[in-house]
This record gives sequence, structure tokens and C-alpha cells, in this order.
Amino acid sequence: MRWLAVLAEFVVAAVLAAAAVWCWRNGIHTTWFKPSGDVPGFSATRYSGPWLAGAAALVIIAGLVGIDLVARALHPTRRAQVREEH
Repeated sequence: MRWLAVLAEFVVAAVLAAAAVWCWRNGIHTTWFKPSGDVPGFSATRYSGPWLAGAAALVIIAGLVGIDLVARALHPTRRAQVREEH
């Protein structure tokens, strides 16, 4: 049962990380402007705060789930501790 929880947390952490990447990519938009007359061509980058904040929040949550995943995977179960005592 514990390993099922570990597997589920691994999947959740991976989905959260993928969602963070998706949010980050939606939060940055680069526009290219062609030269016009005497004005040279240039690029402008626009950052969208809500998308980038959402990406940061998802990374934090994925990190917390990852920490819990490692703790569950490495910590012995209560049943194993009882067996060792007897």
C-alpha cells in the first residue's frame, strides 16, 4: 500500500512539473518587429505575471510532493518496526 502511495505521488509531482513548464511558456511572449524606414528591427518580450506566479506555485507544490515522496520511500513502515522489536 505504501508503494502505491509513492507511485501516485511520483505521478502527481511529474504532472505538476509539466504544468509548471506549460505555465512558464505561456507567461513569456516574444514579438518580432520588422524594420520600417529608418527604424531598425527589434524584438520585445512581454512577461505575464499571473502565468509566471502560477508556474512558481506549481514548482513549490511539486517540490513539496517530491519531498514527501522521498520521505515515504525511505522511511520504514510501522509494521516493519514492530517486527524488528520482537
